[in-house]
Amino acid sequence: MRMLQLSLIALILSQPVLADTRPAPEFTQTDAAEWLNSPPLSLADLRGDVVLIDFWTFACWNCYRSFPWLNTLEATFADESFRVIGVHSPEFEYEKDPAAVAKKIAEFELKHPVMIDNAHRYWRAIGNRYWPAFYLLDKQGNIRDVFIGETHAGDKQSKRIESAIAALLAE
Repeated sequence: MRMLQLSLIALILSQPVLADTRPAPEFTQTDAAEWLNSPPLSLADLRGDVVLIDFWTFACWNCYRSFPWLNTLEATFADESFRVIGVHSPEFEYEKDPAAVAKKIAEFELKHPVMIDNAHRYWRAIGNRYWPAFYLLDKQGNIRDVFIGETHAGDKQSKRIESAIAALLAE
């Protein structure tokens, strides 16, 4: 019975959870100290790009086990109008230190912009509840898909995300 429950949970978490599109909320952090790898960004700065927002926290092993795939994804779409934006929303108090976040960004070789969301303002604005969670935005800044859970190159979820990115790039 427990295996069936775990299988159902895995199936549910691997599915997109969005029934319709809605505009993504504006980024809540506007101070340069609250962004790593980039000056502060707004959704207007990303207009015309397909954007994958990655909610993560550095003590989450599901998050950092997804980073190799995420880095490969960025390389795959490097010549396209595609961007990844990380949102570091800590679960624990010790994860709120920007220097510790920067150290983890370097360790995992993340090159994309990362917004520090220590107060979970963006987390709440978008309605997130999971680590990792991937929100896929179209070129107009609308949330088109949401994917939950650890993702690896070649797994079902990565193929679905990559296919959705390609479809949005073609729009």
